[in-house]
Amino acid sequence: MRALLVVNPKATTTSERSRNVLVRALRTEMDIRIGETRRRGHAAELARQAVRDRLDVVVALGGDGTVNEVVNGLLTATPRVPTRSLARPANATDTLVSTDEEPEPGRLRADELPVLAVVPGGSTNVFARALGLPSDAIEATGALLEALHAQRTRTVGLGRADGRFFTFCAGFGLDAQVVRAVERARFRGKTSTPALYIRSALTQFLFDTDRRAPAITLEVPGERPETGLGTVIVQNTTPWTYLGPKPISLCPDAGFDTGLDLMAVRALKVHGTALVATSMLTGRLSNLHARHTLTRHDLSNFVLTATRPTAFQIDGEYLGERTNVTFTAVPDALRVFC
Repeated sequence: MRALLVVNPKATTTSERSRNVLVRALRTEMDIRIGETRRRGHAAELARQAVRDRLDVVVALGGDGTVNEVVNGLLTATPRVPTRSLARPANATDTLVSTDEEPEPGRLRADELPVLAVVPGGSTNVFARALGLPSDAIEATGALLEALHAQRTRTVGLGRADGRFFTFCAGFGLDAQVVRAVERARFRGKTSTPALYIRSALTQFLFDTDRRAPAITLEVPGERPETGLGTVIVQNTTPWTYLGPKPISLCPDAGFDTGLDLMAVRALKVHGTALVATSMLTGRLSNLHARHTLTRHDLSNFVLTATRPTAFQIDGEYLGERTNVTFTAVPDALRVFC
C-alpha cells in the first residue's frame, strides 16, 4: 500500500518522538511519504493531492482541526481516477467500482478515496476517540497497525455545513463564541485545557452574549420553524466533546450511521442555562423540561438562520459569523481504519 502521513507539527501533543515512532512503524507496512502542514488549509491540499496520486491510505497526525482539513481535502478532490483495493491480487488491474448509488456530482464515493487513518495529536481528539481509538499517540499507532493487518475499516457518515464537511460537531451561537475565545487565547500563548474552556464559556456567557433576544431559528422541511433559540449544537456522532477524560454528550443517540442530531438552548437566561450546563456535566439532559431545550434526532437536512451575525464553528474550528447555515447529512462518506 502507498500512504501519505499528514503531520501538524504545531498540534498540542504532537512531538518529534511520537512522529518518528509512527513513521518507523508505518514503514514496515507500507510505502509512506510525509507532508508537514505549514499553514491553514495545507492539510486539505495534501489530501487532495493524495487522491490525485491514487494513494491507498491517508494518515492524519494532529488534532481535530487537522483531521477536518484532511477529510475536506479527500471529499473535495474532484478527479475521478481509478483506485486501488486494499486487498489487491497481484494480477489485478485498476478499475472503478460500479454501484447503483452515486454521490452528488463532483464528489467521489467512499470506495474511490484513500482510507483515512487518525493518530491523535491534539488536545481533545474527539473524532479519534469517538472511533474507539486510544487518545495516546503511541497506543493509537499500535491500534492502527492492528487495523492495517486485519484491514479493519468502517464507513462513516459525515455532516456538511454549507460547503464544509464536519466529522463530529458544529456550533452556532455560544458554543462557537467559546471556540473563538479559546483560539484567541491559544494565539496569545495559552495552552488548551479544560480550565481554559470553562473560563472562556463563563466569560462569553456573562459578558459577550446578547441573552435578552435569542436570534436563531431552526427550519426543518415539513415542520413549523422553531424560533427564539439562543444557541444550537449539531452532532454527527457522540460525544459532543470531552472535558479531560469525561465525555460530554448533548445528543446521546447521534452516530456515524444516522443523520444529524441537534440540541438547542431556547433562551440563555442564567437559571435555565445553569440547569442545562449542570445536566450536561452530569449526563442528565433527558430530565430537562422542553421549555429549556429543543432536540432533534436523525435529520437529513435543515437550516439555521439568525437575525444578527452569529458565531459559527465546526469540529472545534471557528469559521466566523453567519446569518444562515444549511446543514446536510452525508451518509457513507468515508472509509476509516478503526
